[in-house]
Amino acid sequence: MPVRVELSHDGDDGVPQFAGSQSQLADGADACISIGLINNMPEAAFEATERQFISLLDAASEGIDISLSLYVLPAAKVGGGRVGDLYSSIDVLRGQWLDGLIVTGREPTTPDLKGEPYWQSFTELVGWARDNTYSTVWSCLAAHAAILHMDGIGRRRSVDKRFGVFECASTSSHRLVAKAGPRFHMPHSRWNGVAEEDLLAGGYRVLTRTAEAEVDAFIKQENSLFVFFQGHPEYESDTLLREYRRDVGRYLRSQTSTYPSTPLHYFDTDTESALADLRARARDSRSSKEIVAAVAKVLDGKKIENTWHSTAVQLYRNWLEYISENKEARRDGRTIRSSSNAIADEPKLLTLP
Repeated sequence: MPVRVELSHDGDDGVPQFAGSQSQLADGADACISIGLINNMPEAAFEATERQFISLLDAASEGIDISLSLYVLPAAKVGGGRVGDLYSSIDVLRGQWLDGLIVTGREPTTPDLKGEPYWQSFTELVGWARDNTYSTVWSCLAAHAAILHMDGIGRRRSVDKRFGVFECASTSSHRLVAKAGPRFHMPHSRWNGVAEEDLLAGGYRVLTRTAEAEVDAFIKQENSLFVFFQGHPEYESDTLLREYRRDVGRYLRSQTSTYPSTPLHYFDTDTESALADLRARARDSRSSKEIVAAVAKVLDGKKIENTWHSTAVQLYRNWLEYISENKEARRDGRTIRSSSNAIADEPKLLTLP
């Protein structure tokens, strides 16, 4: 069932027409799930990020009706002119309810996340999401920022960038990873990560991990089920390719001091070899036009197998089903009990007060 993208400022009062107050939700709303997407990406990646999440939700939503509204943090400079056409500030959500929320990350502009210009509005969002959604997904840097605010868990910078497609293993029988299989692949693209021991000490539960890139996905159950992804299930097959090309350009323009590593487990052997040769040439001479053209020649038209899409769809399907079941239970004023064939450590579903 296609995802319906709603103008989040359609209503006369400036709030989403499908969003409701807590009392309206308790009295019973329609079966449509309201999902908000807070897109924090800069203009170069803004529209692609929007497309990726809409496509993933669309693929995962069979039989589940979804209305999607689009938001930005008021202090974040994102998206260019597209924001005014389709996006609203999160300020319109005050006093409102969304069944589910997805918050994207963005490249930091300061060494300390608390120094980011949007930090205050972000922390207010964490508090709002805790009490006004059934579940919220925090993606990559948004995950790091959320746990820093909630529990003071800081991220740690790695010597090498976690960049590529990594094999992940399920470490839990939680319903959110049901049917994903014991092992699967997931893209990662980050310099920083969080230590598993810090998460466990803070009351978080690790769902999946990878030997090469450490923790993949984890959760914390509060009033809302908070889901954290250090990887990127939403990525398209060529997203890492485009990031690599971008980072090569940054190096050649002297915006960074390190030539980017080739994404691991992503390109075929011949492509990796050709890119390694270009990396060696670039170290000897930053003839930017020549190297950029050579990299483009190697990568243009390159077909990448998307080995993570089916897993990503399953993960988001599980998430949507969790939200749908909670919404139905709350509407009917009942609690969903675990059946004999339910996953043993299924999280508690929300009930009416």
